[in-house]
Amino acid sequence: MPITISIVEDNEKLRGTLAKVIGRADGFKFASDYGSAEDALAGLPKVKPDVVLMDINLPGMNGVECVRQLKTLLPATQVMMLTVYEDTENIFNALAAGASGYMLKRTPAKELIEAIHEVKRGGSPMTTHIARKVVQSFQKSAGQQQAANELSELSEREQQVLDLLAQGLIYKEIADKLQISYETVHTYIRRIYEKLQVRTRTEAVAKFLQR
Repeated sequence: MPITISIVEDNEKLRGTLAKVIGRADGFKFASDYGSAEDALAGLPKVKPDVVLMDINLPGMNGVECVRQLKTLLPATQVMMLTVYEDTENIFNALAAGASGYMLKRTPAKELIEAIHEVKRGGSPMTTHIARKVVQSFQKSAGQQQAANELSELSEREQQVLDLLAQGLIYKEIADKLQISYETVHTYIRRIYEKLQVRTRTEAVAKFLQR
């Protein structure tokens, strides 16, 4: 059985080009196309395609909201975003709404066909650039969580000392401000370094600012 494809794209010329690409590909069948999210939500439940190629910037309802509503109507249909947007917010909003893949409109036809095959097999195709953004975002979140966990290990006084370090105060100024001895400041900072697993003031402040 051929893989049936529907297209949701407001650019009529691009819709036609995509329909031709799909129509010429072995094992694919062009099912339907729509110029708006509203038309797609009305028509797609009748067509029940295997895969939907979805733009984000549509007139009226945007593509992300269309995906969210479509997945409740057709949970078995796989949706792959096909858009010009490559910012992290749009990527994550689309994936959170239920999209299984995220490709850019400039993707060559051969790669697009391969991506459709992949999404039908249960994969999550993304361009290398998009995948890297997703990984970087997860790494950043993990780093922020780790920093927050380590900072939570600091005592209230240690957090005060680190806060003053971040403000650029030198040890003597910290001692004067907190009304403690210079040696006590040294002791607090040594403990802070141990708990944050850092060796320098710069690294400690970086973790403090990352929280």
